Amino acid sequence: MSKILIVEDEAKIARFVELELVHEGNEVEKAEDGRTGLDMALENNYDLILLDVMLPSLNGLEVLRRLRSVKQTPVILLTARDAVMDKVSGLDAGADDYITKPFAIEELLARIRVALKRHSIPTTQTKTLSTNSGVMLDLDRHEVTVNGENVELTNYEFELLRTLMENMNIVLDRERLISEVWGYDYDGETNVVDVYIRHLRTKIDDRYGIKLIQTIRGVGYAIKEDRQ
Repeated sequence: MSKILIVEDEAKIARFVELELVHEGNEVEKAEDGRTGLDMALENNYDLILLDVMLPSLNGLEVLRRLRSVKQTPVILLTARDAVMDKVSGLDAGADDYITKPFAIEELLARIRVALKRHSIPTTQTKTLSTNSGVMLDLDRHEVTVNGENVELTNYEFELLRTLMENMNIVLDRERLISEVWGYDYDGETNVVDVYIRHLRTKIDDRYGIKLIQTIRGVGYAIKEDRQ
Protein backbone atom coordinates (compact mmCIF):
# COMPACT_ATOMS: atom_id res chain seq x y z
CA MET A 1 0.00 0.00 0.00
CA SER A 2 1.28 3.43 -0.95
CA LYS A 3 0.56 6.72 0.80
CA ILE A 4 -0.37 9.37 -1.77
CA LEU A 5 -1.06 13.10 -1.39
CA ILE A 6 -3.40 14.82 -3.86
CA VAL A 7 -2.96 18.60 -4.07
CA GLU A 8 -5.88 19.71 -6.24
CA ASP A 9 -8.34 22.61 -5.85
CA GLU A 10 -11.02 21.11 -8.11
CA ALA A 11 -12.98 19.05 -5.60
CA LYS A 12 -14.65 16.75 -8.13
CA ILE A 13 -11.34 15.78 -9.75
CA ALA A 14 -9.66 15.28 -6.38
CA ARG A 15 -12.53 13.09 -5.13
CA PHE A 16 -12.63 11.03 -8.34
CA VAL A 17 -8.89 10.35 -8.26
CA GLU A 18 -9.04 9.64 -4.51
CA LEU A 19 -11.73 6.98 -4.97
CA GLU A 20 -9.77 5.27 -7.75
CA LEU A 21 -6.56 5.27 -5.70
CA VAL A 22 -8.30 3.93 -2.61
CA HIS A 23 -9.91 1.24 -4.76
CA GLU A 24 -6.38 0.29 -5.86
CA GLY A 25 -5.43 -0.18 -2.20
CA ASN A 26 -3.67 3.13 -1.51
CA GLU A 27 -3.93 5.49 1.45
CA VAL A 28 -4.86 8.98 0.26
CA GLU A 29 -4.75 12.46 1.78
CA LYS A 30 -5.82 15.70 0.08
CA ALA A 31 -5.05 19.40 0.11
CA GLU A 32 -7.01 22.12 -1.71
CA ASP A 33 -4.33 24.81 -1.99
CA GLY A 34 -0.60 25.00 -2.58
CA ARG A 35 0.48 26.24 0.82
CA THR A 36 -1.43 23.53 2.69
CA GLY A 37 -0.15 20.93 0.25
CA LEU A 38 3.45 22.03 0.76
CA ASP A 39 3.09 21.95 4.54
CA MET A 40 1.63 18.43 4.39
CA ALA A 41 4.34 17.25 1.99
CA LEU A 42 7.10 18.57 4.25
CA GLU A 43 5.58 17.30 7.50
CA ASN A 44 4.68 13.79 6.28
CA ASN A 45 6.35 11.01 4.33
CA TYR A 46 4.38 10.27 1.17
CA ASP A 47 5.25 7.69 -1.45
CA LEU A 48 3.97 9.98 -4.21
CA ILE A 49 2.35 13.39 -4.69
CA LEU A 50 -0.16 14.34 -7.39
CA LEU A 51 0.26 18.10 -7.75
CA ASP A 52 -1.94 20.47 -9.72
CA VAL A 53 -0.08 23.40 -11.30
CA MET A 54 -2.81 26.07 -11.01
CA LEU A 55 -3.45 26.29 -7.27
CA PRO A 56 -4.61 29.06 -4.92
CA SER A 57 -2.15 30.63 -2.43
CA LEU A 58 0.92 28.95 -3.97
CA ASN A 59 1.14 27.53 -7.50
CA GLY A 60 2.23 23.98 -8.12
CA LEU A 61 5.62 24.80 -9.63
CA GLU A 62 6.57 26.87 -6.58
CA VAL A 63 5.38 24.07 -4.31
CA LEU A 64 7.56 21.68 -6.27
CA ARG A 65 10.64 23.92 -6.12
CA ARG A 66 10.35 24.35 -2.37
CA LEU A 67 9.72 20.64 -1.85
CA ARG A 68 12.76 19.67 -3.92
CA SER A 69 15.04 21.72 -1.71
CA VAL A 70 14.20 19.31 1.10
CA LYS A 71 12.73 16.07 -0.26
CA GLN A 72 12.80 13.90 -3.38
CA THR A 73 9.26 12.51 -3.05
CA PRO A 74 8.01 11.42 -6.51
CA VAL A 75 5.73 14.10 -8.00
CA ILE A 76 3.36 13.89 -10.96
CA LEU A 77 2.03 17.26 -12.14
CA LEU A 78 -1.63 17.62 -13.10
CA THR A 79 -2.58 20.57 -15.24
CA ALA A 80 -4.95 21.86 -17.87
CA ARG A 81 -2.04 23.39 -19.74
CA ASP A 82 -0.60 21.62 -22.76
CA ALA A 83 2.20 23.99 -23.80
CA VAL A 84 5.64 22.47 -24.29
CA MET A 85 7.32 25.15 -22.15
CA ASP A 86 4.98 24.40 -19.24
CA LYS A 87 5.97 20.75 -19.41
CA VAL A 88 9.66 21.62 -19.61
CA SER A 89 9.32 24.00 -16.64
CA GLY A 90 7.69 21.28 -14.59
CA LEU A 91 10.29 18.66 -15.43
CA ASP A 92 13.17 21.07 -14.87
CA ALA A 93 11.71 21.94 -11.47
CA GLY A 94 12.02 18.28 -10.53
CA ALA A 95 8.71 16.64 -11.49
CA ASP A 96 8.85 12.94 -12.26
CA ASP A 97 6.04 13.09 -14.77
CA TYR A 98 3.40 15.39 -16.25
CA ILE A 99 -0.16 14.61 -17.32
CA THR A 100 -2.58 17.02 -18.97
CA LYS A 101 -6.26 17.37 -18.06
CA PRO A 102 -8.57 15.87 -19.06
CA PHE A 103 -6.83 12.53 -18.60
CA ALA A 104 -7.92 8.91 -18.63
CA ILE A 105 -7.76 7.52 -15.12
CA GLU A 106 -6.16 4.34 -16.46
CA GLU A 107 -3.25 6.36 -17.84
CA LEU A 108 -2.82 8.26 -14.57
CA LEU A 109 -2.83 5.02 -12.57
CA ALA A 110 -0.25 3.53 -14.94
CA ARG A 111 2.04 6.53 -14.56
CA ILE A 112 1.65 6.39 -10.78
CA ARG A 113 2.70 2.72 -10.79
CA VAL A 114 5.74 3.54 -12.92
CA ALA A 115 6.81 6.43 -10.68
CA LEU A 116 6.43 4.33 -7.55
CA LYS A 117 8.39 1.46 -9.10
CA ARG A 118 11.14 3.80 -10.28
CA HIS A 119 11.67 5.15 -6.77
CA SER A 120 11.47 1.83 -4.96
CA ILE A 121 14.96 0.42 -4.33
CA PRO A 122 15.22 -3.30 -3.45
CA THR A 123 17.23 -3.95 -0.30
CA THR A 124 19.62 -6.13 -2.30
CA GLN A 125 20.39 -3.36 -4.77
CA THR A 126 23.69 -1.52 -4.63
CA LYS A 127 23.13 1.81 -2.91
CA THR A 128 26.01 3.68 -4.57
CA LEU A 129 27.51 3.62 -8.05
CA SER A 130 30.90 5.07 -8.94
CA THR A 131 33.38 5.48 -11.77
CA ASN A 132 37.15 5.84 -11.85
CA SER A 133 36.71 9.47 -12.97
CA GLY A 134 35.36 10.42 -9.55
CA VAL A 135 31.63 10.35 -10.26
CA MET A 136 29.56 8.85 -7.45
CA LEU A 137 25.79 8.34 -7.47
CA ASP A 138 24.05 7.76 -4.12
CA LEU A 139 20.69 6.05 -4.60
CA ASP A 140 19.52 6.51 -1.01
CA ARG A 141 20.19 10.23 -0.91
CA HIS A 142 19.40 10.77 -4.60
CA GLU A 143 22.66 12.69 -4.92
CA VAL A 144 25.48 12.84 -7.44
CA THR A 145 28.99 14.04 -6.61
CA VAL A 146 32.17 14.47 -8.64
CA ASN A 147 35.32 14.24 -6.54
CA GLY A 148 33.18 14.97 -3.49
CA GLU A 149 31.49 18.06 -4.94
CA ASN A 150 27.71 17.91 -5.22
CA VAL A 151 26.14 18.17 -8.70
CA GLU A 152 22.53 19.36 -8.91
CA LEU A 153 20.52 17.19 -11.32
CA THR A 154 16.84 17.06 -12.22
CA ASN A 155 15.06 13.73 -11.70
CA TYR A 156 15.32 12.74 -15.36
CA GLU A 157 19.00 13.67 -15.49
CA PHE A 158 19.60 11.60 -12.36
CA GLU A 159 17.69 8.58 -13.73
CA LEU A 160 19.48 8.80 -17.07
CA LEU A 161 22.89 8.89 -15.38
CA ARG A 162 21.83 6.09 -13.05
CA THR A 163 20.77 3.90 -16.00
CA LEU A 164 24.08 4.46 -17.80
CA MET A 165 26.10 3.77 -14.64
CA GLU A 166 24.11 0.63 -13.83
CA ASN A 167 24.93 -0.62 -17.34
CA MET A 168 28.61 0.28 -17.30
CA ASN A 169 30.44 -0.62 -20.54
CA ILE A 170 27.16 -1.50 -22.27
CA VAL A 171 26.00 0.65 -25.19
CA LEU A 172 22.35 1.63 -24.71
CA ASP A 173 20.30 2.85 -27.66
CA ARG A 174 17.82 5.70 -27.40
CA GLU A 175 14.77 3.43 -27.29
CA ARG A 176 16.22 1.46 -24.37
CA LEU A 177 17.07 4.65 -22.49
CA ILE A 178 13.59 6.08 -23.04
CA SER A 179 12.04 2.84 -21.79
CA GLU A 180 14.28 2.71 -18.72
CA VAL A 181 14.20 6.39 -17.77
CA TRP A 182 10.80 7.69 -18.86
CA GLY A 183 9.17 4.42 -17.93
CA TYR A 184 6.14 4.32 -20.21
CA ASP A 185 5.28 4.41 -23.90
CA TYR A 186 6.81 7.80 -24.61
CA ASP A 187 5.16 9.31 -27.70
CA GLY A 188 7.55 12.22 -28.22
CA GLU A 189 10.76 12.48 -30.20
CA THR A 190 13.68 10.20 -29.37
CA ASN A 191 15.96 13.25 -29.40
CA VAL A 192 14.79 13.90 -25.83
CA VAL A 193 17.63 11.52 -24.89
CA ASP A 194 20.15 13.65 -26.79
CA VAL A 195 18.88 16.76 -25.00
CA TYR A 196 19.36 15.22 -21.56
CA ILE A 197 22.74 13.78 -22.49
CA ARG A 198 23.81 17.34 -23.35
CA HIS A 199 22.54 18.48 -19.95
CA LEU A 200 24.62 15.82 -18.19
CA ARG A 201 27.70 16.66 -20.23
CA THR A 202 27.35 20.33 -19.40
CA LYS A 203 26.97 19.65 -15.68
CA ILE A 204 29.58 16.87 -15.40
CA ASP A 205 31.88 16.36 -18.40
CA ASP A 206 32.40 20.01 -19.29
CA ARG A 207 32.45 21.33 -15.74
CA TYR A 208 34.97 18.80 -14.43
CA GLY A 209 37.00 18.24 -17.58
CA ILE A 210 36.25 14.52 -17.89
CA LYS A 211 34.86 12.34 -20.65
CA LEU A 212 32.24 10.31 -18.82
CA ILE A 213 29.53 9.74 -21.42
CA GLN A 214 30.57 8.43 -24.82
CA THR A 215 28.55 8.61 -28.02
CA ILE A 216 28.59 5.45 -30.10
CA ARG A 217 27.59 6.72 -33.52
CA GLY A 218 24.58 5.01 -35.01
CA VAL A 219 23.94 3.08 -31.80
CA GLY A 220 23.59 5.11 -28.62
CA TYR A 221 25.46 6.08 -25.47
CA ALA A 222 27.66 4.40 -22.90
CA ILE A 223 29.91 5.01 -19.90
CA LYS A 224 33.01 2.96 -20.63
CA GLU A 225 34.86 2.79 -17.36
CA ASP A 226 35.59 0.15 -14.77
CA ARG A 227 33.68 0.40 -11.51
CA GLN A 228 35.67 1.02 -8.41
